[in-house]
Amino acid sequence: MKESFFRSMTWLHTWVGLLLCWLLFLIFFAGTISFFRHEISLWNQPAVHSIDHNKQQQQTLIESGLKYLDRAAPEANRWWIGLPSNRQPELQVSHRHTQGEGKRDKWIDERLDPNTLSPVEGLIETKGGNFFYRLHFDLHYMDRKLARWLVCFASLFMLIALISGIVIHKRIFKDLFQFRPQKGVRAWLDAHNLSSVLALPFHLMITYTGLITLIFMLFPNPAETLYEDGLKGFRADFYPERQRIDASDIKVNYPAFTAAFTHFYQNWPEQKIKRVIVDHPSNAAVNIKIYGDNGTLIRDEYPYWQYSGTTGELLKTARLDPSNAEVLYGGMIAVHSGRLAHPGLRWLYFICGIAGCIMIASGCIMWAKRIRERLKPTQTASFGLKLVETLNVATIMGLPLATAGFFYANRLLPADMVARADNEVLTFFLVWLATALFTCVFRDKRAWHWLAYSNAVVWLLLPVCNALTTDGNLVTYILDGKWILASFDLAFIATALVFYLQAKKLAAKVTVNKRVVNKSPRATAEQRA
Repeated sequence: MKESFFRSMTWLHTWVGLLLCWLLFLIFFAGTISFFRHEISLWNQPAVHSIDHNKQQQQTLIESGLKYLDRAAPEANRWWIGLPSNRQPELQVSHRHTQGEGKRDKWIDERLDPNTLSPVEGLIETKGGNFFYRLHFDLHYMDRKLARWLVCFASLFMLIALISGIVIHKRIFKDLFQFRPQKGVRAWLDAHNLSSVLALPFHLMITYTGLITLIFMLFPNPAETLYEDGLKGFRADFYPERQRIDASDIKVNYPAFTAAFTHFYQNWPEQKIKRVIVDHPSNAAVNIKIYGDNGTLIRDEYPYWQYSGTTGELLKTARLDPSNAEVLYGGMIAVHSGRLAHPGLRWLYFICGIAGCIMIASGCIMWAKRIRERLKPTQTASFGLKLVETLNVATIMGLPLATAGFFYANRLLPADMVARADNEVLTFFLVWLATALFTCVFRDKRAWHWLAYSNAVVWLLLPVCNALTTDGNLVTYILDGKWILASFDLAFIATALVFYLQAKKLAAKVTVNKRVVNKSPRATAEQRA
Protein backbone atom coordinates (compact mmCIF):
# COMPACT_ATOMS: atom_id res chain seq x y z
CA MET A 1 0.00 0.00 0.00
CA LYS A 2 2.79 2.41 0.96
CA GLU A 3 4.75 1.58 -2.18
CA SER A 4 1.73 2.09 -4.43
CA PHE A 5 0.97 5.43 -2.71
CA PHE A 6 4.48 6.74 -3.31
CA ARG A 7 4.37 5.45 -6.88
CA SER A 8 1.09 7.26 -7.54
CA MET A 9 2.46 10.45 -5.95
CA THR A 10 5.55 10.20 -8.15
CA TRP A 11 3.37 9.78 -11.23
CA LEU A 12 1.22 12.75 -10.15
CA HIS A 13 4.27 14.93 -9.49
CA THR A 14 5.83 14.08 -12.86
CA TRP A 15 2.80 14.66 -15.06
CA VAL A 16 1.28 17.60 -13.20
CA GLY A 17 4.70 19.25 -13.32
CA LEU A 18 5.30 18.48 -16.98
CA LEU A 19 1.95 19.29 -18.62
CA LEU A 20 2.05 23.05 -17.97
CA CYS A 21 5.71 23.51 -17.07
CA TRP A 22 6.48 25.88 -19.96
CA LEU A 23 3.55 28.14 -19.08
CA LEU A 24 4.64 27.99 -15.45
CA PHE A 25 8.18 28.95 -16.46
CA LEU A 26 6.81 32.01 -18.29
CA ILE A 27 4.67 32.97 -15.27
CA PHE A 28 7.59 32.55 -12.85
CA PHE A 29 10.03 34.30 -15.19
CA ALA A 30 7.81 37.35 -15.80
CA GLY A 31 6.73 37.46 -12.16
CA THR A 32 10.34 37.39 -10.96
CA ILE A 33 11.27 40.31 -13.21
CA SER A 34 8.14 42.15 -12.04
CA PHE A 35 9.55 42.53 -8.54
CA PHE A 36 11.63 45.31 -10.12
CA ARG A 37 8.97 46.64 -12.47
CA HIS A 38 9.26 50.25 -11.24
CA GLU A 39 13.04 50.10 -11.63
CA ILE A 40 12.61 48.77 -15.19
CA SER A 41 10.20 51.63 -15.94
CA LEU A 42 12.86 54.02 -14.65
CA TRP A 43 15.59 52.45 -16.80
CA ASN A 44 13.30 52.50 -19.85
CA GLN A 45 12.78 56.27 -19.55
CA PRO A 46 16.24 57.91 -19.91
CA ALA A 47 14.74 61.41 -19.74
CA VAL A 48 14.12 61.04 -15.98
CA HIS A 49 17.59 59.67 -15.17
CA SER A 50 18.94 63.17 -14.51
CA ILE A 51 16.31 63.99 -11.88
CA ASP A 52 17.89 64.48 -8.47
CA HIS A 53 16.36 63.42 -5.17
CA ASN A 54 13.12 65.26 -4.49
CA LYS A 55 13.44 68.11 -1.99
CA GLN A 56 9.90 69.46 -2.18
CA GLN A 57 7.15 68.86 0.37
CA GLN A 58 4.33 66.58 -0.75
CA GLN A 59 1.76 69.38 -0.28
CA THR A 60 3.75 71.62 -2.65
CA LEU A 61 4.03 68.84 -5.20
CA ILE A 62 0.29 68.14 -5.12
CA GLU A 63 -0.59 71.82 -5.50
CA SER A 64 1.85 72.18 -8.40
CA GLY A 65 0.47 69.06 -10.10
CA LEU A 66 -3.11 70.28 -9.79
CA LYS A 67 -2.26 73.71 -11.17
CA TYR A 68 -0.38 72.15 -14.07
CA LEU A 69 -3.31 69.89 -14.93
CA ASP A 70 -5.74 72.82 -14.67
CA ARG A 71 -3.68 74.66 -17.29
CA ALA A 72 -2.91 71.65 -19.52
CA ALA A 73 -6.18 69.71 -19.47
CA PRO A 74 -9.11 71.60 -17.89
CA GLU A 75 -11.67 69.62 -19.93
CA ALA A 76 -10.33 66.15 -19.06
CA ASN A 77 -12.72 63.78 -17.29
CA ARG A 78 -10.04 62.66 -14.81
CA TRP A 79 -6.77 63.96 -13.40
CA TRP A 80 -4.21 61.60 -11.89
CA ILE A 81 -1.18 62.65 -9.80
CA GLY A 82 1.46 60.16 -8.62
CA LEU A 83 3.98 61.45 -6.08
CA PRO A 84 7.73 60.73 -6.43
CA SER A 85 9.44 57.87 -4.64
CA ASN A 86 12.90 56.32 -4.54
CA ARG A 87 11.84 53.98 -7.35
CA GLN A 88 10.04 56.65 -9.41
CA PRO A 89 11.77 60.02 -9.00
CA GLU A 90 9.44 62.07 -11.21
CA LEU A 91 6.08 63.69 -10.38
CA GLN A 92 3.60 61.86 -12.58
CA VAL A 93 0.62 63.79 -13.95
CA SER A 94 -1.91 62.18 -16.28
CA HIS A 95 -5.24 63.23 -17.74
CA ARG A 96 -7.98 61.17 -19.35
CA HIS A 97 -10.20 62.34 -22.19
CA THR A 98 -13.53 61.00 -23.45
CA GLN A 99 -13.41 59.63 -27.00
CA GLY A 100 -16.22 58.91 -29.44
CA GLU A 101 -19.01 56.47 -28.68
CA GLY A 102 -17.80 52.89 -28.42
CA LYS A 103 -14.15 53.95 -27.95
CA ARG A 104 -12.07 53.73 -24.80
CA ASP A 105 -11.05 56.93 -23.05
CA LYS A 106 -7.57 58.15 -23.91
CA TRP A 107 -4.91 58.69 -21.27
CA ILE A 108 -2.13 61.25 -21.75
CA ASP A 109 0.81 60.78 -19.39
CA GLU A 110 3.24 63.54 -18.52
CA ARG A 111 6.13 63.86 -16.09
CA LEU A 112 7.33 66.84 -14.02
CA ASP A 113 10.70 67.36 -12.40
CA PRO A 114 9.78 67.51 -8.68
CA ASN A 115 12.59 70.01 -8.00
CA THR A 116 11.86 72.53 -10.76
CA LEU A 117 8.17 71.59 -11.23
CA SER A 118 8.66 71.90 -14.99
CA PRO A 119 7.82 69.21 -17.59
CA VAL A 120 10.54 66.64 -18.28
CA GLU A 121 11.67 66.86 -21.92
CA GLY A 122 12.56 63.90 -24.13
CA LEU A 123 10.06 61.39 -22.75
CA ILE A 124 9.49 58.30 -24.89
CA GLU A 125 6.52 55.96 -25.13
CA THR A 126 7.24 52.72 -23.29
CA LYS A 127 5.40 50.14 -21.21
CA GLY A 128 8.42 49.67 -18.97
CA GLY A 129 8.19 47.07 -16.23
CA ASN A 130 4.40 47.00 -16.45
CA PHE A 131 4.77 44.79 -19.53
CA PHE A 132 6.31 41.97 -17.49
CA TYR A 133 3.85 42.57 -14.65
CA ARG A 134 0.85 42.17 -16.98
CA LEU A 135 2.50 39.31 -18.89
CA HIS A 136 2.76 37.48 -15.57
CA PHE A 137 -1.02 36.98 -15.36
CA ASP A 138 -2.56 38.36 -18.59
CA LEU A 139 -0.14 36.57 -20.98
CA HIS A 140 -0.53 39.34 -23.62
CA TYR A 141 -2.17 38.96 -27.09
CA MET A 142 -4.87 36.87 -25.38
CA ASP A 143 -8.34 37.42 -24.01
CA ARG A 144 -7.81 38.61 -20.44
CA LYS A 145 -10.38 36.30 -18.86
CA LEU A 146 -9.07 33.24 -20.71
CA ALA A 147 -5.50 34.14 -19.78
CA ARG A 148 -6.34 34.40 -16.10
CA TRP A 149 -8.14 31.07 -16.13
CA LEU A 150 -5.03 29.50 -17.69
CA VAL A 151 -2.84 31.10 -15.03
CA CYS A 152 -5.20 29.79 -12.33
CA PHE A 153 -5.00 26.23 -13.65
CA ALA A 154 -1.23 26.47 -14.00
CA SER A 155 -0.98 27.70 -10.40
CA LEU A 156 -3.16 24.84 -9.18
CA PHE A 157 -0.92 22.40 -11.05
CA MET A 158 2.11 24.05 -9.47
CA LEU A 159 0.65 23.73 -5.96
CA ILE A 160 -0.16 20.05 -6.53
CA ALA A 161 3.37 19.47 -7.89
CA LEU A 162 4.91 21.13 -4.81
CA ILE A 163 2.83 19.14 -2.33
CA SER A 164 3.36 15.83 -4.14
CA GLY A 165 7.07 16.66 -4.40
CA ILE A 166 7.25 17.07 -0.62
CA VAL A 167 5.46 13.73 -0.15
CA ILE A 168 7.83 11.76 -2.39
CA HIS A 169 10.94 13.45 -1.01
CA LYS A 170 12.18 10.92 1.52
CA ARG A 171 15.50 12.71 1.99
CA ILE A 172 14.38 16.30 1.69
CA PHE A 173 17.00 17.78 4.05
CA LYS A 174 19.83 15.54 2.90
CA ASP A 175 19.24 16.52 -0.72
CA LEU A 176 19.65 20.16 0.29
CA PHE A 177 23.39 19.55 0.73
CA GLN A 178 23.94 17.23 -2.22
CA PHE A 179 24.98 18.21 -5.73
CA ARG A 180 26.77 15.87 -8.15
CA PRO A 181 27.93 17.73 -11.26
CA GLN A 182 29.04 15.86 -14.37
CA LYS A 183 26.65 13.02 -13.49
CA GLY A 184 24.13 13.38 -16.31
CA VAL A 185 20.53 13.01 -15.17
CA ARG A 186 21.63 12.83 -11.52
CA ALA A 187 23.08 16.35 -11.80
CA TRP A 188 19.75 17.65 -13.10
CA LEU A 189 17.94 15.78 -10.30
CA ASP A 190 20.22 17.41 -7.73
CA ALA A 191 19.67 20.85 -9.29
CA HIS A 192 15.92 20.25 -9.22
CA ASN A 193 15.98 19.15 -5.58
CA LEU A 194 18.32 21.92 -4.46
CA SER A 195 16.35 24.75 -6.10
CA SER A 196 13.08 23.24 -4.85
CA VAL A 197 14.06 22.71 -1.21
CA LEU A 198 16.20 25.83 -0.81
CA ALA A 199 13.31 28.17 -1.62
CA LEU A 200 10.43 25.84 -0.72
CA PRO A 201 8.69 28.29 1.68
CA PHE A 202 8.78 30.94 -1.06
CA HIS A 203 7.47 28.54 -3.71
CA LEU A 204 4.53 27.52 -1.50
CA MET A 205 3.81 31.12 -0.50
CA ILE A 206 4.00 32.61 -3.99
CA THR A 207 1.86 29.86 -5.53
CA TYR A 208 -0.85 29.88 -2.87
CA THR A 209 -1.08 33.68 -2.64
CA GLY A 210 -1.13 33.83 -6.44
CA LEU A 211 -4.32 31.77 -6.34
CA ILE A 212 -5.70 34.09 -3.66
CA THR A 213 -5.28 37.10 -5.97
CA LEU A 214 -7.82 35.48 -8.32
CA ILE A 215 -9.88 33.75 -5.65
CA PHE A 216 -13.17 35.45 -6.57
CA MET A 217 -12.81 34.28 -10.13
CA LEU A 218 -12.25 30.71 -8.95
CA PHE A 219 -14.91 30.80 -6.20
CA PRO A 220 -17.49 33.53 -6.92
CA ASN A 221 -20.33 31.81 -4.99
CA PRO A 222 -19.77 33.47 -1.58
CA ALA A 223 -19.95 36.97 -3.08
CA GLU A 224 -22.88 36.04 -5.30
CA THR A 225 -24.73 34.66 -2.27
CA LEU A 226 -24.14 37.64 0.04
CA TYR A 227 -24.74 40.44 -2.48
CA GLU A 228 -27.79 41.00 -4.66
CA ASP A 229 -25.57 42.15 -7.53
CA GLY A 230 -23.11 39.30 -6.97
CA LEU A 231 -19.49 40.12 -7.68
CA LYS A 232 -20.45 43.59 -8.89
CA GLY A 233 -22.01 44.37 -5.51
CA PHE A 234 -19.02 42.92 -3.66
CA ARG A 235 -16.57 45.05 -5.63
CA ALA A 236 -18.71 48.17 -5.05
CA ASP A 237 -18.53 47.49 -1.32
CA PHE A 238 -14.85 46.51 -1.16
CA TYR A 239 -13.55 49.03 -3.72
CA PRO A 240 -15.72 52.16 -3.29
CA GLU A 241 -13.08 54.32 -4.97
CA ARG A 242 -13.47 52.38 -8.22
CA GLN A 243 -17.15 53.18 -8.68
CA ARG A 244 -17.98 55.31 -11.68
CA ILE A 245 -19.10 58.88 -11.01
CA ASP A 246 -21.43 60.36 -13.64
CA ALA A 247 -20.61 63.78 -15.03
CA SER A 248 -22.81 66.84 -14.51
CA ASP A 249 -23.87 69.52 -16.98
CA ILE A 250 -23.12 72.27 -14.44
CA LYS A 251 -19.67 73.78 -14.85
CA VAL A 252 -17.33 74.85 -12.03
CA ASN A 253 -14.33 77.14 -12.33
CA TYR A 254 -11.93 75.43 -9.92
CA PRO A 255 -12.60 72.62 -7.42
CA ALA A 256 -12.41 73.23 -3.66
CA PHE A 257 -8.92 71.76 -3.31
CA THR A 258 -7.90 74.09 -0.48
CA ALA A 259 -10.82 73.11 1.76
CA ALA A 260 -10.38 69.39 1.06
CA PHE A 261 -6.64 69.25 1.71
CA THR A 262 -6.89 71.54 4.74
CA HIS A 263 -9.33 69.07 6.30
CA PHE A 264 -7.10 66.13 5.36
CA TYR A 265 -3.89 67.57 6.82
CA GLN A 266 -5.67 68.71 10.01
CA ASN A 267 -7.01 65.23 10.69
CA TRP A 268 -4.23 63.02 9.28
CA PRO A 269 -1.06 65.16 9.47
CA GLU A 270 1.37 62.22 9.49
CA GLN A 271 -0.20 60.34 6.57
CA LYS A 272 1.97 60.18 3.45
CA ILE A 273 0.06 60.41 0.17
CA LYS A 274 0.60 57.94 -2.66
CA ARG A 275 -1.59 59.52 -5.33
CA VAL A 276 -4.43 61.98 -5.91
CA ILE A 277 -7.24 61.48 -8.44
CA VAL A 278 -9.79 64.11 -9.43
CA ASP A 279 -12.92 62.96 -11.29
CA HIS A 280 -14.71 65.48 -13.56
CA PRO A 281 -12.61 68.49 -12.49
CA SER A 282 -14.55 70.95 -14.68
CA ASN A 283 -18.15 70.23 -13.57
CA ALA A 284 -20.29 69.98 -10.44
CA ALA A 285 -19.78 66.18 -10.14
CA VAL A 286 -16.12 66.78 -9.24
CA ASN A 287 -14.69 64.41 -6.60
CA ILE A 288 -11.25 64.50 -5.01
CA LYS A 289 -9.78 61.09 -4.10
CA ILE A 290 -6.72 60.87 -1.86
CA TYR A 291 -4.81 57.58 -1.51
CA GLY A 292 -2.47 57.08 1.41
CA ASP A 293 0.92 55.37 1.16
CA ASN A 294 1.19 51.99 2.89
CA GLY A 295 4.98 52.07 2.97
CA THR A 296 6.18 48.67 4.21
CA LEU A 297 2.87 47.68 5.81
CA ILE A 298 1.60 44.27 4.72
CA ARG A 299 -1.42 45.70 2.89
CA ASP A 300 -2.38 45.72 -0.75
CA GLU A 301 -5.04 48.41 -1.13
CA TYR A 302 -4.31 51.95 0.05
CA PRO A 303 -6.30 53.87 2.68
CA TYR A 304 -8.65 56.20 0.89
CA TRP A 305 -10.44 59.52 1.41
CA GLN A 306 -13.06 60.97 -0.95
CA TYR A 307 -14.02 64.66 -0.85
CA SER A 308 -16.64 66.70 -2.64
CA GLY A 309 -14.90 68.93 -5.13
CA THR A 310 -17.51 71.67 -4.85
CA THR A 311 -17.59 72.06 -1.04
CA GLY A 312 -14.44 70.28 0.16
CA GLU A 313 -16.59 68.10 2.44
CA LEU A 314 -15.39 64.57 3.33
CA LEU A 315 -17.80 62.12 1.66
CA LYS A 316 -16.38 58.70 2.54
CA THR A 317 -13.28 56.81 3.65
CA ALA A 318 -12.13 53.25 3.14
CA ARG A 319 -9.56 50.93 4.75
CA LEU A 320 -8.52 53.35 7.51
CA ASP A 321 -9.29 50.62 10.05
CA PRO A 322 -9.55 47.42 7.98
CA SER A 323 -11.27 44.33 9.34
CA ASN A 324 -9.37 41.12 10.03
CA ALA A 325 -10.70 39.63 6.78
CA GLU A 326 -9.50 42.67 4.81
CA VAL A 327 -6.09 42.50 6.49
CA LEU A 328 -5.75 38.79 5.70
CA TYR A 329 -6.89 39.08 2.09
CA GLY A 330 -4.95 42.27 1.35
CA GLY A 331 -1.92 40.96 3.21
CA MET A 332 -1.73 37.83 1.06
CA ILE A 333 -1.90 39.89 -2.13
CA ALA A 334 0.73 42.31 -0.78
CA VAL A 335 3.05 39.42 0.12
CA HIS A 336 2.57 37.94 -3.35
CA SER A 337 3.31 41.17 -5.23
CA GLY A 338 6.17 42.22 -2.95
CA ARG A 339 4.86 45.80 -2.74
CA LEU A 340 5.77 45.90 0.94
CA ALA A 341 9.39 44.97 0.25
CA HIS A 342 12.39 47.22 0.83
CA PRO A 343 15.33 46.76 -1.63
CA GLY A 344 16.98 43.95 0.33
CA LEU A 345 13.77 41.94 0.63
CA ARG A 346 12.99 42.61 -3.03
CA TRP A 347 16.34 41.07 -4.02
CA LEU A 348 15.52 38.05 -1.82
CA TYR A 349 12.22 37.72 -3.68
CA PHE A 350 14.11 37.92 -6.97
CA ILE A 351 16.66 35.25 -5.99
CA CYS A 352 13.89 32.92 -4.82
CA GLY A 353 12.05 33.57 -8.10
CA ILE A 354 15.18 32.57 -10.03
CA ALA A 355 15.32 29.40 -7.91
CA GLY A 356 11.73 28.71 -8.98
CA CYS A 357 12.70 29.11 -12.64
CA ILE A 358 15.61 26.69 -12.13
CA MET A 359 13.29 24.22 -10.40
CA ILE A 360 10.83 24.23 -13.31
CA ALA A 361 13.53 24.18 -16.00
CA SER A 362 15.54 21.36 -14.42
CA GLY A 363 12.39 19.26 -14.08
CA CYS A 364 11.58 19.67 -17.79
CA ILE A 365 15.13 18.86 -18.88
CA MET A 366 15.45 15.91 -16.50
CA TRP A 367 12.29 14.26 -17.87
CA ALA A 368 13.50 14.58 -21.48
CA LYS A 369 16.96 13.25 -20.62
CA ARG A 370 15.58 10.23 -18.80
CA ILE A 371 13.34 9.30 -21.73
CA ARG A 372 16.19 9.72 -24.24
CA GLU A 373 18.58 7.61 -22.14
CA ARG A 374 16.04 4.78 -22.12
CA LEU A 375 15.90 4.68 -25.93
CA LYS A 376 17.63 1.73 -27.52
CA PRO A 377 20.23 2.39 -30.26
CA THR A 378 17.76 1.27 -32.90
CA GLN A 379 14.90 3.40 -31.57
CA THR A 380 14.07 6.90 -32.77
CA ALA A 381 12.72 9.61 -30.52
CA SER A 382 8.94 9.88 -30.40
CA PHE A 383 7.05 13.02 -31.41
CA GLY A 384 6.28 13.71 -27.74
CA LEU A 385 9.95 13.64 -26.77
CA LYS A 386 10.91 15.88 -29.69
CA LEU A 387 8.15 18.31 -28.74
CA VAL A 388 9.29 18.45 -25.11
CA GLU A 389 12.93 19.01 -26.12
CA THR A 390 11.93 21.77 -28.53
CA LEU A 391 9.75 23.52 -25.97
CA ASN A 392 12.50 23.22 -23.36
CA VAL A 393 15.08 25.05 -25.47
CA ALA A 394 12.63 27.58 -26.90
CA THR A 395 11.26 28.53 -23.48
CA ILE A 396 14.28 28.28 -21.19
CA MET A 397 16.76 29.93 -23.59
CA GLY A 398 14.28 31.97 -25.61
CA LEU A 399 12.71 34.03 -22.81
CA PRO A 400 16.02 35.56 -21.60
CA LEU A 401 16.96 36.33 -25.23
CA ALA A 402 13.54 37.93 -25.84
CA THR A 403 13.91 40.00 -22.66
CA ALA A 404 17.23 41.34 -23.91
CA GLY A 405 15.50 42.14 -27.21
CA PHE A 406 12.89 44.15 -25.27
CA PHE A 407 15.63 46.24 -23.63
CA TYR A 408 17.43 46.78 -26.96
CA ALA A 409 14.15 47.88 -28.56
CA ASN A 410 13.69 50.44 -25.82
CA ARG A 411 17.05 52.01 -26.61
CA LEU A 412 17.11 51.65 -30.41
CA LEU A 413 13.57 52.28 -31.68
CA PRO A 414 12.99 55.88 -32.90
CA ALA A 415 11.59 58.12 -30.18
CA ASP A 416 8.82 59.41 -32.46
CA MET A 417 7.72 55.98 -33.72
CA VAL A 418 3.96 55.43 -33.81
CA ALA A 419 2.86 52.85 -31.20
CA ARG A 420 6.42 52.68 -29.95
CA ALA A 421 5.53 50.88 -26.71
CA ASP A 422 3.65 48.21 -28.62
CA ASN A 423 6.66 47.72 -30.89
CA GLU A 424 8.89 47.14 -27.87
CA VAL A 425 6.55 44.33 -26.86
CA LEU A 426 6.39 43.07 -30.44
CA THR A 427 10.20 42.86 -30.49
CA PHE A 428 10.08 40.66 -27.39
CA PHE A 429 7.70 38.18 -29.02
CA LEU A 430 9.45 38.24 -32.42
CA VAL A 431 12.79 37.35 -30.80
CA TRP A 432 11.08 34.57 -28.86
CA LEU A 433 9.41 33.30 -32.06
CA ALA A 434 12.74 33.36 -33.92
CA THR A 435 14.31 31.33 -31.11
CA ALA A 436 11.47 28.80 -31.28
CA LEU A 437 11.86 28.42 -35.06
CA PHE A 438 15.62 27.97 -34.68
CA THR A 439 14.99 25.33 -32.02
CA CYS A 440 12.67 23.39 -34.33
CA VAL A 441 15.67 22.78 -36.58
CA PHE A 442 18.31 22.20 -33.87
CA ARG A 443 17.01 20.42 -30.77
CA ASP A 444 20.24 18.85 -29.57
CA LYS A 445 23.11 20.32 -27.55
CA ARG A 446 24.05 22.60 -30.46
CA ALA A 447 20.88 24.62 -29.90
CA TRP A 448 21.62 25.00 -26.19
CA HIS A 449 25.24 25.84 -26.98
CA TRP A 450 24.56 28.47 -29.65
CA LEU A 451 21.70 30.10 -27.76
CA ALA A 452 23.83 30.27 -24.60
CA TYR A 453 26.54 32.13 -26.55
CA SER A 454 23.88 34.36 -28.13
CA ASN A 455 22.50 35.24 -24.72
CA ALA A 456 26.00 35.92 -23.40
CA VAL A 457 26.77 38.30 -26.28
CA VAL A 458 23.51 40.27 -26.27
CA TRP A 459 23.44 40.70 -22.49
CA LEU A 460 27.11 41.74 -22.40
CA LEU A 461 26.54 44.38 -25.09
CA LEU A 462 23.48 45.88 -23.39
CA PRO A 463 25.54 48.21 -21.12
CA VAL A 464 27.45 49.31 -24.25
CA CYS A 465 24.19 50.00 -26.08
CA ASN A 466 22.92 51.94 -23.08
CA ALA A 467 26.11 54.03 -22.90
CA LEU A 468 25.95 54.86 -26.63
CA THR A 469 22.26 55.85 -26.63
CA THR A 470 22.00 57.75 -23.32
CA ASP A 471 24.07 60.23 -21.32
CA GLY A 472 25.00 57.70 -18.66
CA ASN A 473 27.09 54.57 -18.19
CA LEU A 474 28.16 52.27 -15.39
CA VAL A 475 31.03 54.55 -14.27
CA THR A 476 28.95 57.75 -14.17
CA TYR A 477 26.09 55.96 -12.41
CA ILE A 478 28.45 54.81 -9.64
CA LEU A 479 30.13 58.23 -9.34
CA ASP A 480 26.74 59.98 -9.18
CA GLY A 481 25.35 57.48 -6.68
CA LYS A 482 22.60 56.27 -9.03
CA TRP A 483 22.67 52.71 -7.78
CA ILE A 484 19.42 51.62 -9.36
CA LEU A 485 20.75 52.40 -12.83
CA ALA A 486 24.19 50.99 -12.01
CA SER A 487 22.60 47.75 -10.81
CA PHE A 488 21.07 47.25 -14.26
CA ASP A 489 24.46 47.31 -15.99
CA LEU A 490 25.90 45.03 -13.30
CA ALA A 491 22.96 42.64 -13.65
CA PHE A 492 23.36 42.59 -17.46
CA ILE A 493 27.06 41.72 -17.11
CA ALA A 494 26.34 39.04 -14.47
CA THR A 495 23.69 37.49 -16.72
CA ALA A 496 26.12 37.45 -19.64
CA LEU A 497 28.74 35.75 -17.45
CA VAL A 498 26.29 33.03 -16.40
CA PHE A 499 25.38 32.28 -20.01
CA TYR A 500 29.05 32.34 -21.07
CA LEU A 501 29.95 29.76 -18.42
CA GLN A 502 27.02 27.66 -19.52
CA ALA A 503 28.12 27.92 -23.18
CA LYS A 504 31.69 26.85 -22.27
CA LYS A 505 30.38 23.84 -20.37
CA LEU A 506 28.07 22.88 -23.23
CA ALA A 507 30.90 23.27 -25.75
CA ALA A 508 33.01 20.82 -23.77
CA LYS A 509 30.14 18.31 -23.71
CA VAL A 510 29.58 18.64 -27.47
CA THR A 511 33.31 17.91 -28.06
CA VAL A 512 33.22 14.84 -25.78
CA ASN A 513 30.09 13.52 -27.47
CA LYS A 514 31.68 13.89 -30.91
CA ARG A 515 34.70 11.89 -29.76
CA VAL A 516 32.47 9.16 -28.34
CA VAL A 517 30.48 8.97 -31.56
CA ASN A 518 33.65 8.85 -33.70
CA LYS A 519 35.07 6.02 -31.58
CA SER A 520 31.92 3.90 -31.72
CA PRO A 521 32.09 0.62 -33.76
CA ARG A 522 29.44 1.89 -36.14
CA ALA A 523 31.37 5.10 -36.88
CA THR A 524 34.63 3.15 -37.32
CA ALA A 525 33.02 0.83 -39.85
CA GLU A 526 31.67 3.78 -41.78
CA GLN A 527 35.13 5.42 -41.84
CA ARG A 528 36.73 2.21 -43.15
CA ALA A 529 34.11 1.92 -45.86
